[in-house]
Amino acid sequence: MIGHNYYTYITTNPKKTTLYIGVTNDLSRRLYEHLMSCEDQSTFAGKYFCYNLVYYELHSDVNVAIAREKEIKKWSRIKKEKLIASMNPEWRFLNKDV
Repeated sequence: MIGHNYYTYITTNPKKTTLYIGVTNDLSRRLYEHLMSCEDQSTFAGKYFCYNLVYYELHSDVNVAIAREKEIKKWSRIKKEKLIASMNPEWRFLNKDV
């Protein structure tokens, strides 16, 4: 059986003031979708320009990825910032790396 990849990820806007937490099975495609939805007021990521990847985790089980997304969403901004910094101390935009 071939394994699957699921990502729990965090994107931010260009000024790094808003965070979006999500789950996907295709990170490159999802980042493209975020970019294309900029200024789309009907979506959170579009409304707040959250298309810059700053953090992601790889999971082989979709249920684990979803549970992790829900867990992170409940955290304070400070705790989310510490998580991002643990992988990406400079908060570089990682879009071109994936």
